Amino acid sequence: MRNVTLVLEDGTKYHAKSFGYDSPVAGEVVFNTAMMGYPESLTDPSYAGQMMVLTFPLVGNYGVPAFSIEPNTLPTFMEGNRIYASAIIVSDYSEEYSHWNAKESLAEWLKREHVTGITGVDTRELTKVLREHGVMMGKILFDDEPENIPEAQYEGVNFVDKVSCKEIIRYNEGAGKRVVLVDCGVKAILFAV
Repeated sequence: MRNVTLVLEDGTKYHAKSFGYDSPVAGEVVFNTAMMGYPESLTDPSYAGQMMVLTFPLVGNYGVPAFSIEPNTLPTFMEGNRIYASAIIVSDYSEEYSHWNAKESLAEWLKREHVTGITGVDTRELTKVLREHGVMMGKILFDDEPENIPEAQYEGVNFVDKVSCKEIIRYNEGAGKRVVLVDCGVKAILFAV
């Protein structure tokens, strides 16, 4: 784990440690108040290009299941086919995990998907700052690389185009009633209902 600093656009700094993929990153800092479900949240297309703050204090303790596809062509345990969030910010990352369905740790998954993770941030206090301020950009900087400062890529980026399907997909053809969905970053879990 390397020393990192989360710097918000208003100058507020949070010192932390890295886990996952070691790369500086910039983007919109948003929060998620779910008590579990980090694999689902990270693969949610609506988080594309955002750095996700998890308010639940312990993250990583149940690992990550293997990516699998159901017969209906939807992911089994995820909401998308990859991680869409650009970073994850947690209070306490658990390196040890235990769950019957886990195939790897959260850190291993983040490394494989090239997603930065940081731990040691008071995420509930950070969430209060974000809630009161509104939309806020931020940067995760590695303390031993002070010259490596990323810039957020939001200007001219069409995230809907990046996360939506590129061709027509049909589910349960001939089953009777029809429903049309315009994909602007839909979660795969919606189809499982």
